[in-house]
Amino acid sequence: MSRPVYTVACLARHGVGPEVMAAASRAVDAASRLHGFRVDEHHVPFGAEALMRFGHPFPLSSRRAVLAADAVLVASVGDDALTELEGELDLRASVVRVRVDERSAPFFFAPRDGCSWAWTVGRAAAAARASRGRVALVGVDERWTVAAAELEDDYAGLEVERLEPEHAMRALVVAPSRFDVLVCPPELLASAAEVAGCLVPGRRAVAWGRLAASGAGVFGASHGPDEELAGHGVADPSSIVLAASLLLGEGLGERSAAATLLASVGSAHALRTPPSGAGVADLLLAQLQLTVSNSELAREVA
Repeated sequence: MSRPVYTVACLARHGVGPEVMAAASRAVDAASRLHGFRVDEHHVPFGAEALMRFGHPFPLSSRRAVLAADAVLVASVGDDALTELEGELDLRASVVRVRVDERSAPFFFAPRDGCSWAWTVGRAAAAARASRGRVALVGVDERWTVAAAELEDDYAGLEVERLEPEHAMRALVVAPSRFDVLVCPPELLASAAEVAGCLVPGRRAVAWGRLAASGAGVFGASHGPDEELAGHGVADPSSIVLAASLLLGEGLGERSAAATLLASVGSAHALRTPPSGAGVADLLLAQLQLTVSNSELAREVA
C-alpha cells in the first residue's frame, strides 16, 4: 500500500521565522516517517522577504503554492499579508491550542462567522473524540443549549458541558487542564486562550489555526518575528512545533502523528532546566521515539 502524501506550504517570513521553521520541518519529517506518510514542503516567499525580492508581500507564485497545498504553516503572526492570504481560502473556524502542563493542551474553537456555527461544533466534536472526549460549550444564548443536546445525540460517548463565560474563565484560571475542547464565540476566543496560558510555568507554547471547509487550512505559532533574537540560535521552536502538531491533526487528519508531536513538546518542557534555541529542537526530536508509543496508547485508551 502506498503512503499518503501531503503538500504543505511553509511561510517562514523574517526574523526568527527561518530558524523555527527549520525546527518544525525536522519535527514534521520525523513524525511522518514514524506514522507512515510523507509531507512535501514548499517553502515560499511571503511577507517582508517577498516584498524585498518581488515588490509584493504575497506574490502570485506564493499565492498559487498556497492554493495548491493541503495545509499552510506560518512561522509567526503579523502584518496585513496574512489577512490577504486568509482571504484567498475557505476558512470557517478558528482554533487555538495552549500547552498548560506536560500532558494537557486544550483546544479552543470559535466560528469565524454566524454561518459556520454548526460546522465548527462538528469539528470540535471530532477533535474531542480523538482526544479526551470532553467538550465545553461557553456561551449565553439558546444556541449553546441546542448544541449541547445535539452533541450528546450525535456523538455517543462525549462528555458535554455548558458554561456561562464568567464560570469558564474562572475555571481556566484555576484548573485549565480540566478542559479538553472548548467552543466559544469569536469575541471570547483570544481571552479564553490567554487566560488558560497566563499561569503556565516556564515557557509558553501556543499555536493557532484557521480551519477550511475545503482546501488548505492555515496554522502558525502565536509569537511575532522576534527580530532581535534572529541569528543567535536562541529562538524557542516549541510554539511552531505545537502549530505543526495542530496542522497534522486538524489540517491533514493525521491525529496519531499530531499526538506524537504534542507529547514531545510536553516532555521537553517537563525538564526542570530545558535548553534554549536549537537545543530545544534537538530535545523535541529526541523525544519522538519515546512519545510515539505513549501517544498511540493514549489514543487507544481514549
